[in-house]
Amino acid sequence: MKDAAEYITGLPKKESALPEWQTAIEALMLCSRGGPTMIAGIGVTKALNRLVERVFNSNRKDHHWGKRKLKRDQ
Repeated sequence: MKDAAEYITGLPKKESALPEWQTAIEALMLCSRGGPTMIAGIGVTKALNRLVERVFNSNRKDHHWGKRKLKRDQ
């Protein structure tokens, strides 16, 4: 978490004022007071990936979990 704190303190004022970074800063401060570290990690990751657009891929092959073929059906 020390690396994340150093990274955030090195951000320009304009970027660190964004809501995503403010949330990450609050999560890191909570973590420093004994809170869960996972929340701080999620906050920093979401702030770093704020410009990445998730796109649905309809060509993706569907999984067939739970649809095993029985020996008798072969």
